Amino acid sequence: MKSIEKKIANDLLAIKAVFLSPKKPFTWASGLESPIYCDNRMTMSYPKVRKGIAQGLADRIKQTFPEVEVIAGTATAGIPHAAWVAEILDLPMVYIRNKAKNHGKGNQVEGHIVEGQKMVVIEDLISTGKSVLEAVEAAKKEGADVLGVSAIFTYELPAGKKNFERAALPLVTLTNYSVLIETALEESTIDTAELELLKKWKKDPTNWQKN
Repeated sequence: MKSIEKKIANDLLAIKAVFLSPKKPFTWASGLESPIYCDNRMTMSYPKVRKGIAQGLADRIKQTFPEVEVIAGTATAGIPHAAWVAEILDLPMVYIRNKAKNHGKGNQVEGHIVEGQKMVVIEDLISTGKSVLEAVEAAKKEGADVLGVSAIFTYELPAGKKNFERAALPLVTLTNYSVLIETALEESTIDTAELELLKKWKKDPTNWQKN
């Protein structure tokens, strides 16, 4: 039986939520050239895949954070997954905007939380972790006791690891970059030379194309 890490990696590759192109890299919005592009929003369109992700996240959250009282999703990609997980766990759900509204009540956290309520924040993808950690801070300002972050996938970038260590916040993911590229090799999506390029990028995203 496949591990959850390999199963989810396999699913992401199968539905093309993840593209690997080490020889013709993508350019991220930050300007960084990357051999991988991940769009986990694709998972919404595949019921079997999204159900597997929701159950996997729910199981990991219940195991790692058994005292959780509310599930939060990051806007926008984390929202549907948070809703499905909250349904499985029979817990309240809220979502966190990337900034407070400039009208109405000026909410940044939508939904109802109470002071000290134990929260897990769900994100679809972790790169540097900056955006989800900003969401965590917003939830804390509203009174939430944030236990940790759970995500579908992480690039395992050094900057992301440092940011979570600095925040002293646990991160739990269903699968990761290392498992995904090994799965891609097993499925002949990439060859061994491309695998080495992908490993170089993980170690140093800014200089991976240099000899």
